[in-house]
Amino acid sequence: MTDSSEFIKSETQLGSPAPDASQVPHTTEIHGLKLEDPYFWMRLSDEQKEADTPDEQTSNVIDYLNKENDYKDKVLAPTVQLQEKLYDEIVGRIVKDDESVPVKYRGYWYYSRFEKGNEYAFNCRKKGSMEAEEEIMLNGPELAKGHNYFSIGGSSVSPNNELLVYGVDTVSRRQYTLYFKNLLNGELFEDQIPETNGGAVWANDNKTIFYTKNDPQTLRSYRVYKHVLGTSASEDVVVYEETDETFYIGVGKSKSQEFIMISSNSTLSTETRYIKADSPNSEWTVVLPRETDHEYEVSHYGEHFYIHTNKGAKNFKLVKTPVGNTSEEVWEDVIPHREDVLLEGTDFFSSHLVISERKEGLNQIRIMKWDRSEDYYLEFSDPAYSAFTAANPDYESEVLRFGYTSLTTPYTTFEHNFGDRSRKQLKQQKVLGGKFDPANYTSERIMIEARDGVKVPLSIVYHKDTKLGDNTPLLLYAYGSYGASMNPGFSSTRLSLLDRGFVYALAHIRGGSEMGRHWYEDGKLFNKMNTFTDFIDCGKALTENGYTSPDHMYAMGGSAGGLLMGAVMNMAPDLFNGVLAAVPFVDVINTMLDETIPLTTFEFDEWGNPKEKEYFDYIIKYSPYDNVEAKNYPHTLITTGYWDSQVQYWEPAKWIAKLRDHKTDDNILIMYCNMETGHGGASGRFARYKEVAMEYSFMFMLEGIEQ
Repeated sequence: MTDSSEFIKSETQLGSPAPDASQVPHTTEIHGLKLEDPYFWMRLSDEQKEADTPDEQTSNVIDYLNKENDYKDKVLAPTVQLQEKLYDEIVGRIVKDDESVPVKYRGYWYYSRFEKGNEYAFNCRKKGSMEAEEEIMLNGPELAKGHNYFSIGGSSVSPNNELLVYGVDTVSRRQYTLYFKNLLNGELFEDQIPETNGGAVWANDNKTIFYTKNDPQTLRSYRVYKHVLGTSASEDVVVYEETDETFYIGVGKSKSQEFIMISSNSTLSTETRYIKADSPNSEWTVVLPRETDHEYEVSHYGEHFYIHTNKGAKNFKLVKTPVGNTSEEVWEDVIPHREDVLLEGTDFFSSHLVISERKEGLNQIRIMKWDRSEDYYLEFSDPAYSAFTAANPDYESEVLRFGYTSLTTPYTTFEHNFGDRSRKQLKQQKVLGGKFDPANYTSERIMIEARDGVKVPLSIVYHKDTKLGDNTPLLLYAYGSYGASMNPGFSSTRLSLLDRGFVYALAHIRGGSEMGRHWYEDGKLFNKMNTFTDFIDCGKALTENGYTSPDHMYAMGGSAGGLLMGAVMNMAPDLFNGVLAAVPFVDVINTMLDETIPLTTFEFDEWGNPKEKEYFDYIIKYSPYDNVEAKNYPHTLITTGYWDSQVQYWEPAKWIAKLRDHKTDDNILIMYCNMETGHGGASGRFARYKEVAMEYSFMFMLEGIEQ
């Protein structure tokens, strides 16, 4: 193993210069200002990327990205053996021939399984019982052959159990082609439908499907089509088109199987329409017309629609209304609004209603009998945990399938019996290697006080033998956008950090919904700065409370969490020794000004539209790319994917070039661009851990950890 003295700790040690990107003048004039962007040339169109013969600009971009990758390899060269060791260690904890817990639906048991040596799963089913003969519906290893990237989107079995529709993406651009398979004889139909979002919904006639098509440039799902099996996709009928570019659409089926629903969604508004699944050619009926700041979700049970709504209810409530009369005047409260509880979702059974809630940052599962004779919560004991309903497709089931995990408890699938309230463990994630014992790890949940007096939760885990202090390495992770809550859960991968003396901390900062809907609203638009200052204050609290020090603390976030990393680097560059920014959304102004880029138009309610001066003035204060300046920055590792459709590769590529122009330190600054993948990284089951091993090695190198 490489001696720690050979590890690179500065760019000077490397002896070879970092890539120096060319600068080409480019000016954007807006609100009386001129924004200079000398790296605008790095942006390529989809047509340029997909062309058989690259033009000069494409060649220059690819050459630059390859130089960044080569430089990253040189910097991390002393860690190659360590990366290999970490990869083997991480993969060595994973069961190679694993199988999911079977789910019963319409007389079949559905499950997926892996075989040793394969990156992709077999999607299977058995009729009647798990002792029956196996049917392989989708052979992942076979389908993935010849593809650098492979992903199966949504797959759906027809009501008569005989047909399968599924989506395949081999580029990582979230553009799926739909295929149809006869499950009785294994043959594929000639029907193929390109440029979809990957899923489809069967009508009850077993021949009609509804699917969503994406705009080829923005990838916004904007049309729902009707396809009849055996006909050409060119004959498919558009049943609904969403013309408002701030909305995207999806199509689904009620758990009762009685209704097909199209939902149009923006960040702050919803509109749902439906037809009877028995009548695929009927006219669509709107449940509730869209209104600004009204979000809702519709379920069906018996003679009523149940609406999960925030109308007059910041933390959402559940109401019921007769099918066919959904006006607000006839609503009846089922679960009223509560100021201290966020109603996150519901699941319907013939005998019980199951409610997913969040209180004081933690998940709760509430079970209520329809006649109200029972109303209780499942009990959990860990200080920081995640509990959530799992696959429960059977209306008549008398058991609830749910998942549970904590920072020290591997993912566990349980069944809760409605009758006697007993709990049965169906499966717990195995951690191979014989070394893992949950008793060896300490989990904590603390509240820190942000600069404005608000209390922010922190979930923390470390090995019981780790001595906390100024020399203790710590990784602080957060996201903080879109109302997405970061739930504390177990990671066998993370053991490679904890067993080497790292503390792992998860900051539940504003911008998520951990503490309720207000937590999200206090971290978006003109409150976005709270997200960044919360993270900084969490980092400071960890140092003040003796967990670590700035010389040994690391920060990590991805996508919108990468925006968080960029903002924090500008605002508090001395707080962290190193930063890991994964697929970072850092060029906020330029991206939000360009409505041809995927995600832009329907994210105006999240960030604001910089074409409006008040939003521009606020965004320009924190946009990482626009705030790079001459100062010392922490050691930084940036990762991206050439085919990323959610955060385009050129954002981190421009960012690292600008950082190099301005930073006044000698700290390491490297970027890895995976030339074959998109936003989610490698598609294989194990391939993704090579990037994790690289990220961990980057921190270990800075800490002088050799093994």
